Amino acid sequence: MSAPTYKVLNPATGEVVEEFDVATDEQIEQALASAQSAYESWQDVDINERAKIVSKVGALFAERAEELGKIMTTEMGKPLSEAVGEAEFCQEIFEYFASEGPTLAADQEIKSFSGGKAIVQKRPVGPLLGIMPWNFPLYQVARFAAPNLMLGNTILLKHAESCPRSALAIQEIMDEAGVPTGVYNNVFATHDQISTIIADSRIQGVSLTGSERAGAIIGEQAGRNLKKAVLELGGSDPFVVLDSDDVAGIAETAWGFRIDNTGQACNSNKRMIVMEDIYDEFVSELTKRAEGLKAGDPMKEEDGSFAPMSSRKAAEDLHAQVQDAVSKGATLHAGGVLHDGPSAYYSPAVLTGVTKDMRAYYEELFGPVAVVYKVTSDEEAAELANDTIYGLGGSVHSTDEARAAKVAQKLQVGMSNVNAASAEGAEMPFGGVKRSGFGRELGPLGMEEFVNKRLFYVGE
Repeated sequence: MSAPTYKVLNPATGEVVEEFDVATDEQIEQALASAQSAYESWQDVDINERAKIVSKVGALFAERAEELGKIMTTEMGKPLSEAVGEAEFCQEIFEYFASEGPTLAADQEIKSFSGGKAIVQKRPVGPLLGIMPWNFPLYQVARFAAPNLMLGNTILLKHAESCPRSALAIQEIMDEAGVPTGVYNNVFATHDQISTIIADSRIQGVSLTGSERAGAIIGEQAGRNLKKAVLELGGSDPFVVLDSDDVAGIAETAWGFRIDNTGQACNSNKRMIVMEDIYDEFVSELTKRAEGLKAGDPMKEEDGSFAPMSSRKAAEDLHAQVQDAVSKGATLHAGGVLHDGPSAYYSPAVLTGVTKDMRAYYEELFGPVAVVYKVTSDEEAAELANDTIYGLGGSVHSTDEARAAKVAQKLQVGMSNVNAASAEGAEMPFGGVKRSGFGRELGPLGMEEFVNKRLFYVGE
């Protein structure tokens, strides 16, 4: 067997807990053959029967939420309550597609001007490859797998190398829920094997959630092999505050959203853009929340503590970005302390005075750092919000909903929110524009990506 590269490394301690061997080339071929063979029968199973199995998958996620949460916390440091909540949210996703899927995938008759009957059918396309990240080890898989299982596609799932236990737990749930052999296949694949899978004629599409760099590589390979791709990549989402009659309250909302998952979310509010008359108070409120926090055990979540980042390297990379900004004149109001290794603790920070010559202006800060900018007009706020290579999401906040909506309409993003940090729900489509990728997951659009929208015409 090849040397193990899939391993559980507890970021709270730096301890390697368990290692797993990567798949052999023969095992990858077996997975491809199994996915193709299973597709031939799975596509013909009535969608309502598929729905029963998908619903059972969701029920098992909820039933095992505590167990699954502990796995995630050990693998990538997510606070336990957030990890349990993620597992429970997966149940909502699977149940949404189980209940709404038959309607979303129903035939649609269209007006015909040639006398016959024209119908658009939504048919599966075949085996798909999913490449999933470490930051939401269950949720990311759920939003890819649920709609495609409902459609009748089959799946090869390559999870992050740091989340092998989560990957195996998902496979176990699929098996116990009655997903037929070969319909869902976990593979501990290498990067070279991923390239082989994408090039294989049996694979009809690939979905990746990950970094911009990974997206460029996978997108190029998919394009070279004429495969449909969905890419959900980085983000530097703006959180615009035009005015407030409760600055402490809106700061609490902004802070809570920023440090959720220890700041490691694609659609986190990485740039807070605040009107000048409330800027100082807003920064002060954020600073109060960042001061005095202590590194804590993510399994226990004691008051006043913070969890580790996913890895030592992630913490070091974030620290380098912050230090670059400080060295060039930015102000670090609180936090920003990289703890001694081998743990991955980085204290949540508040940073202001970031300018275009600093890495933090254009780069994504994938960790618990709140960057705050001061603006003097709605027009300046919108211009700054759009001055980024990314376009995932964003939000605008004001006591005047119409004013906030006017600015929110200008955001060059895939998800624009008014007086809400984000729209959370299985029914809400998720995805971005610009270098945040393309394609959508969740909601009605989640069943529109890997589907053959076949015209079925019957002449007179």
